[in-house]
Amino acid sequence: MTRTAKKAKTVTVATVEDMAADAEIRSVGEAVADVVAALPAPDAAIVAAEAANTPEVETTTETVTGREVLIPLNKLTKSPRNARKTPHGEETVETYAASIAAKGILQNLVVEPELDADGTPTGFYFVTIGEGRRLAQMLRAKRKEIKRTEPIRCVIDTANDPFEISLDENVSRTNLLPADQFEAFLQLSQDRGWGAEEIAARFGITAHVVKQRLKLGAVSPKLMQVYRDGELTLDQLQAFAITDDHARQEQIYAGLGYNREPWIIRRDLTRMHVQANDRLAVFVGPEAYTEAGGTIVRDLFTEDRGGYYDDAALLDRLVLEKLEGITAEVQAEGWKWAEASIDFPHAHGFRRVYPHSVELSEEDAAAYAEGQDEFDRLTAEWEDTDDDLPPDVDERFAELEAEIERIDGLRHAYDTDEIARGGAFVVLNHDGTARIERGFIRPEDEAPEPEEDADGETVIYGMRVNADGEIIEDSDYDEDGNHVSALDAEDEDAEDDGRPISDLLTRDLTAHRTLGLRLALGEQPDMALIAVTHALAAQTFYRGVDAHALEIRPSSAQLGGHADGIEDTATAKLLADRHSGWAADMPQDVADLWGFIAGLDPVSVMALFAHCASLTVNALKLPWENQKRRAHATADRLATALVLDMSQHWTPTVSTYLGRVTKAHILAAVREAVGDEATERLSGMKKQAMAEAAEQLLAGTGWLPPLLRTERPAWLDVPQAEADADAVAEAPEVPEPDAADAAEPEAMDLATVEDGSAVEEGEAFNVAAE
Repeated sequence: MTRTAKKAKTVTVATVEDMAADAEIRSVGEAVADVVAALPAPDAAIVAAEAANTPEVETTTETVTGREVLIPLNKLTKSPRNARKTPHGEETVETYAASIAAKGILQNLVVEPELDADGTPTGFYFVTIGEGRRLAQMLRAKRKEIKRTEPIRCVIDTANDPFEISLDENVSRTNLLPADQFEAFLQLSQDRGWGAEEIAARFGITAHVVKQRLKLGAVSPKLMQVYRDGELTLDQLQAFAITDDHARQEQIYAGLGYNREPWIIRRDLTRMHVQANDRLAVFVGPEAYTEAGGTIVRDLFTEDRGGYYDDAALLDRLVLEKLEGITAEVQAEGWKWAEASIDFPHAHGFRRVYPHSVELSEEDAAAYAEGQDEFDRLTAEWEDTDDDLPPDVDERFAELEAEIERIDGLRHAYDTDEIARGGAFVVLNHDGTARIERGFIRPEDEAPEPEEDADGETVIYGMRVNADGEIIEDSDYDEDGNHVSALDAEDEDAEDDGRPISDLLTRDLTAHRTLGLRLALGEQPDMALIAVTHALAAQTFYRGVDAHALEIRPSSAQLGGHADGIEDTATAKLLADRHSGWAADMPQDVADLWGFIAGLDPVSVMALFAHCASLTVNALKLPWENQKRRAHATADRLATALVLDMSQHWTPTVSTYLGRVTKAHILAAVREAVGDEATERLSGMKKQAMAEAAEQLLAGTGWLPPLLRTERPAWLDVPQAEADADAVAEAPEVPEPDAADAAEPEAMDLATVEDGSAVEEGEAFNVAAE
C-alpha cells in the first residue's frame, strides 16, 4: 500500500495532486473528472462513469484500483468486512489523533465504494484499512479541530478481498524493537530539545511513559546491546535505569552472579542511598536536600515512595543542622544545656524531672474560657451541616484550636530551679519529627541534700549552715557571743526530762505497729492497692527519695544496652508519653503523693498501678542467667493473658532479625510465612541477598520468630469454650463437704484440683498459680 508524508508526495495521477492544493475540497466526481484527461481513452470513460455514479462502476472500477483520491471525511464509513472485530479503545484513538494533529496522516486509508442493493455506488466509501485513523479524524472533527468535510487521502482498492487485506495489514508487519524505540525517543529529546510533555503530545502518550522511555534510552550503550542480544530482560534493564551513571551500571552488571533479579540490581545501585521514606529524609524534606546540592534518584518503574537520597553524609549533616536549630530554641527557654543527636543518647545517671500543674493567670484563664465558649458556639452552629465549612469559619476553628492548645500548655511548667540546673535532648523521632525530651539533670548539677549533725544543725557538703543558708564558721563562741567552755552545765534531772526513749524500746514498739499494719492492710484490699501503688509510684517518679512504707522495690531493666535503637521506636515513644503524662500530674513533694493517690477514682488508681507495675516487667533472656526458667515461663503466661501481639510492635527486617541468623533460619521463616515455592527461589542465594529478599517476602505477613510469639489464650477459642461449657453442664454434681471436713482443712495431706484428681500440697499451689 502507499505511504505518504504530511505533504503528499507525487503520485501517478498528477491532476488529483493539484486538486489537493485547493482550500475547498471538491467532490470525488470532480476529482475523478480531472483524472480523465491523463488516462487513455477507455480508462477515461470508465473513470467518468465512476464520477457519474453509473452502474458501469461495478464492472470497470478495477481500472482505477490503486489510485489516490481525496474523499471528504463524512463520506467515509466503517467497513463490515474489516478483520478487526474488537473496536479500537479510546486511548488508542486519542493516540492516533495526537499523532495526526502533529504530523498529519502518514499512511493512506484503503477504501472501497459502497454499493446499494442494485449495485449502484452510494457516494460513500467503506474503510477497509485505516479505521483507527478515521476514528481519530472523527474525534478531531468533534473537537472542532477540523471540518467534517476534511479531505482524507485514500487509495481505492476493489481488486483485493477487503477482509484479506484488512487481516494482512494487522498481521504482516514488524513493530519497532523496544531498544530502538527507547534510543529514538532519547534522540528526539537531545537533538530537538523537546521535553517529555511535548514528545507526549506529538505521539499521543502520557508524559510518564515518555519519561520512562527516555530513562531506558539513557542506559549504558553496552547494557543496551546486551538487552538487544536477549541477555537482559526488560525488567532488569528498568532496574539499571534507576541511575544515569554508566560506569556504575556496568560495574554492577559485571558483579552480578547467576541471580539477576531486578530487586538485587536496584539494591546494589542504591546501597549507599537513603530511601525517601526514611526518618532522616522525611525530617529534612526534598526541597532542602536538593537546595543543599543533593540529588534524589527516582525509579520510574516501581513504587519508590519518593525516590532515594544519594548522599547519606549530606543528609546526616542537614539533619543535625536542623536539630541544632531546634536545640537553640529549647535552650532559650532557660535550660542550662541542650544537646542535639540523631538517636536518643543513653542518659544513665541523669535524674529526670517533669513539669507540674500550675494555675493559669487570670488573663489566660479568661482567654481560655472565652475561646472555649466561642468554639462550642461555632460547633453547635455548624455541626448539622453536610457541606464543607466556609473558608472563614474553617480558619476561625483553626485559630481557636491553636489558642486553646497554647493555653492548655501553660497548665504545666517546670520549676525555675530545675530549668536552671537541667537540660534537654533534641533527637530525631521514629516518624521523622523532632523529639524534645526536657528535664534531665546531670549528677554534678544536683542540688546538695541538707543533713543534720549530732547537734541538730543543718550540714551541707560538710559545712554547718543557719536557717538562711549562711555558713557557720567553727568557733569557741556561740551565736550570742558566749564562750562555749563557760556555759553552765545543765542540771542532770533536767537533762533526763528531755531525753527521748531508747532505741531498743523504739524498735519494740514499731515492730508491734508494723504487725498491726500488716494485719489491717491484709483485710482491706482497696487500701492495699493504694499502698502498693504509692510504694511503686514513690520510687518510680521520685528517684533517690525513701518515702514508702512497703518493702516493695521496683526494678526496671534498661533495654537500650540490649537492643540498639530501641528508644527510638514507636513503642518506646508511646510508653514515654504515658509516663510523662502521669509525671506531669504528680505533686512536686513526695509527701503529698499519698493524698494524691488516695484522691484518685478507682479506675485512675488501677491505671497508675498498672503503669508502675508495667515498668518492672523483665522478660530478657541473658546467657549468664540460667536459673530463670520459671520466670521466663511466667513471662510467657503474662503475654498470653495480655493477648500480646508483637507483630504490632516489631517487623522482621535485615537489621532486626534476618541478617543476624543463619540461612536455615531465614528459609524456615519464609517457608512458614509464604510457602515452599518462595523458599525454593531463595535457597540458592548468598546470605545477604537471601536476607534482603526474605525481608520483602515477609513484609505484611505478620510472621514472628518463636521468641516473640504469644500462645493463644483459651478464652479466645470460642468453639472450644462452648464445648467445655457443655461438658461442665453435663458433669455430675460434686457433693458439698460436710462441716467436719470444712472445719479441719489442715488434716488433709492431699489437695483436690478441678478435675477431681489428688496432688501433693506443693503441686496444688503450682496449679492454683497457673
